[in-house]
Amino acid sequence: MPTPAIQVENLSKNYGPVLAVNDISFQVQPGELVGFLGPNGAGKSTTMRILTTYLPASSGYAYVSGYDVMYQSMQVRERIGYLPESVPLYPEMRVSEYLGYRARLKSVPRAGRVARLDDLMTRCRIKEVKNRLLGTLSKGYRQRVGLADAMLSEPPVLILDEPTSGLDPIQIQQTLETIKALGGRQTVLLSTHILSEVEKICERVIIINKGQVKFDDTLASISRREPVLQVEVRGPTGEVEQFLRAQPEVATVAAGAAVDGVTAFDVKTKNRQDLREALTARLTGKGWGVRRLDLKRASLEDQYTQVVLRQDMVAEPVPAAEPEPAPEPTAPPAA
Repeated sequence: MPTPAIQVENLSKNYGPVLAVNDISFQVQPGELVGFLGPNGAGKSTTMRILTTYLPASSGYAYVSGYDVMYQSMQVRERIGYLPESVPLYPEMRVSEYLGYRARLKSVPRAGRVARLDDLMTRCRIKEVKNRLLGTLSKGYRQRVGLADAMLSEPPVLILDEPTSGLDPIQIQQTLETIKALGGRQTVLLSTHILSEVEKICERVIIINKGQVKFDDTLASISRREPVLQVEVRGPTGEVEQFLRAQPEVATVAAGAAVDGVTAFDVKTKNRQDLREALTARLTGKGWGVRRLDLKRASLEDQYTQVVLRQDMVAEPVPAAEPEPAPEPTAPPAA
């Protein structure tokens, strides 16, 4: 069994009375592309900062490539590439000058340094601004310079916090393609609020809410879940529900509230059967009007909404929101 690229065990972080991260545990295996999701204040950035040695944990353990983030921080820094949400750059330096400086700090071999920088500037689409001052760049370009910096030394683990923030749709697509190409060779833990981005490139999803891991599974597993027939029928709710339950192919029926004589039903079938045509004919044959009949397959958005809303409806005796993060350092760390 290979050593996990990232291993978190009972990790907690307090900011005074505020519990930002509450006893979370998870693992990320080498080569995995994992989406790290959650609403604002869920604890994502705090967890990432602990993994990258920016913050100490209040309790628990975290390991990157087998090294303890608390007691072996230099070994951890040698093995990670970190893109924070707000990229710290030297505004008076030019793009190529800055990346060359960062390459020296990260001990990128001199023999292949120029070729490595040229390759990264091409892959991150920043070659056209390589001679511009960092202070004059838009947020999108600054974000891509930060991504190139994170990838400089080809670290085995990349931790990316909102890597597409500030990018336009074309730039987002290009950046996602760059990140997806890393899968299998490097481990990527990716935080974003845009669920479609995760569905495009990630294999697995971890959802954190109010400082706790509430979901951890693969996207393939989500897609294999039973689809739901969403039916809206104009007719007496009780009779329609009884009729739907009596169908031999139907497993479960859940009725919603009737509005203007129309009731919505969620119907699950046996053996994932698609009953849209048959059910429409049977309902109209009873003299009831069918206003809507859709087959809704399980999606990441549904799972995310279910996890977050279910948690939000539970009263918490202790606040578990993440406080406003401290400003990022004005200059990059020298590791």
